[in-house]
Amino acid sequence: MSTKLSYGVGSIAVGVATLGLSSSLLQPYLNRVIGLPAMWVGTAIMLTLMLDAVIDPAIGQWSDKLRTRWGRRHPLMYASAPLIAAACIAFWNSPATWPPATTGVFVIGMLVLLRLCVSLYEIPSAALAPELTSDYHQRTTLFSYRFFFGVVGGLGMNVVLYQVFLSPAAGGILNRTGYANFGILAGGVMAASIIVSALGTHRHIKGLYQPPVRQVPLSQVVKEVIGTIGNRSLVVVMISGLCSGVAGGLSGALSQYFYIELWGVSAASISFISMAGVLASVSGVAVAGPAARIWGKKRAMLTLFVCSVFTSAVPLSLKLLNLAPADSGMVLTLLLVDYFIATTLAISGFIIISSMIADVVEDAAVKTGVRSEGLLLAANGLLPKFTGGIGVFLSGVLLTVVAFPTHAAAGTVDPEIMRRLALIFLPINTGMSLLSIAVLLPYKIDESRHASNVATLAAAAAVAERARIEEARPVVDGASSI
Repeated sequence: MSTKLSYGVGSIAVGVATLGLSSSLLQPYLNRVIGLPAMWVGTAIMLTLMLDAVIDPAIGQWSDKLRTRWGRRHPLMYASAPLIAAACIAFWNSPATWPPATTGVFVIGMLVLLRLCVSLYEIPSAALAPELTSDYHQRTTLFSYRFFFGVVGGLGMNVVLYQVFLSPAAGGILNRTGYANFGILAGGVMAASIIVSALGTHRHIKGLYQPPVRQVPLSQVVKEVIGTIGNRSLVVVMISGLCSGVAGGLSGALSQYFYIELWGVSAASISFISMAGVLASVSGVAVAGPAARIWGKKRAMLTLFVCSVFTSAVPLSLKLLNLAPADSGMVLTLLLVDYFIATTLAISGFIIISSMIADVVEDAAVKTGVRSEGLLLAANGLLPKFTGGIGVFLSGVLLTVVAFPTHAAAGTVDPEIMRRLALIFLPINTGMSLLSIAVLLPYKIDESRHASNVATLAAAAAVAERARIEEARPVVDGASSI
């Protein structure tokens, strides 16, 4: 339990970073607070995501090959804490007196740095999970803790952001000082959670896998990398991420626009919706494990994701059909209930698919002879970051197409503009989400195949250990002694 808690606590940093780097926050902040054009913002976020996606596999490979007395993962985890705090504070505290163009260059540069610092922690931390346990169902439990703390961290900070820093008393949703204070708190919380997690799992370092010293040619390294990221089940998950990245980037970038301008929801109400997400993290964790055991990981994941997609589409569908309630209290109730159910289903699905990705580690190792958890998990996140950036870019395109006013005060945008935006957004978002689920059907690793992979690797490790012992025996009269 102490290991699960320690490992999970580190995901508070991931959750806070997910909020701080989400297009739902960055798009309106850079567009409506800093004053950069929507197309500039969408393009900048897309390019920073793509750069991050390219560098992530390098961090994963570095982490896999690292040999220190503190293991492969922990040195990078410890180093990331102060770097994340400094980059986060700098990003959200750009000088207000600078011209918009100068400010834009500064915040985009800090955004790139912040994403890299987050990856420096997130990739080694994620790679630690399959090392801590090889048990098929224990991995689902471990990722349940990871997702629980991640969601609580992100949504909890979301509540603080809208209830405290962006509350009407503090200056409202476009208050630049509120974002600056949020950045200071977020940086401190992320650094603290990383240090707690690294210290809590530090005692396991001696029992974790240590890569052997190998002198191999570059061609062999390239072959191993291709063998790892070319694993069929991983490729399926990566293609799914390609589609879901577009949907996630698009919906994330436009969510605040819909809440405030289409539904007329206040900043305080947005924080209440986030609270529903915190509760959903509890129910999502409760659903994931039993669903995976009863239905199997793949079937459970597919079912949960499909239900989540259709549930998420309900409010906008009702609004476009003029069936949504007009009363503000009923609107908030609809959004709260829908968000709770959809988030519960989505979190359960993400917990299970994360466990499924961890199972690819042994499957790839059987084929390549090398364990590459960091590279594998970084590669899995590569395409979603590319396409997530594309989704954010598309949000800028859609805002431009519907002529969304950049400097309009919150709650004053023409309802017809928001209706046109919803009409374009809903079919694109739902279609890409369903496509991302459909491409997961060829995933092949079930419980029996995982057990076979673990047994194969254990046998290979035993053979290698016997060979090492034989080589180490002293030689007497030209023959090995007994």
